[in-house]
Amino acid sequence: MKIVKEKKDVHDMIKKISRDISKEDLDNTVLIGIRTGGAFLASRIKNLIKTLTGKDVPLGILDITLYRDDWTRIGPAPIVRKTEIPFPVNDKIVILIDDVLFTGRTVRAAIDAILDYGRPKKIKLAVLIDRGKKSRELPICADYIGATLETALQETINVYLEEQGYEDMVAVEEIKKDE
Repeated sequence: MKIVKEKKDVHDMIKKISRDISKEDLDNTVLIGIRTGGAFLASRIKNLIKTLTGKDVPLGILDITLYRDDWTRIGPAPIVRKTEIPFPVNDKIVILIDDVLFTGRTVRAAIDAILDYGRPKKIKLAVLIDRGKKSRELPICADYIGATLETALQETINVYLEEQGYEDMVAVEEIKKDE
């Protein structure tokens, strides 16, 4: 494991994203975090926006398990967690939040799920780490990015967060192959 972003870096990236989102029409904006890492980041961003602007932007949490195009590969009984979107998304600017943008497939699944809740005015994407366009399988890009880290395909980027029992950091790790 190679640590590429330490605690201060992670906090700085979250602050940058929060400041950038604060420029939106916050009266018509909602935040939706993708479980798990995106939900934790969305909560932090919500709190920072409130500190910066005084606006309490609505926060939702989205589980995309059954919207994924590879959910049958996850196992015979994938764990589906609760989606909590306690507000309408119709005509809202939805800021979708995740920890890492890689192939774009998670974001595509999240967009499909959000559209089941209504028709937003616009969907924007905020990610802590963008792995760059070379790895993208779908034509998806982020509007708000903490950092861009291009890595080899045999590597993975893991975001470790305090809410998960770790110290905040971003690490590049080799993908373990089954032997």
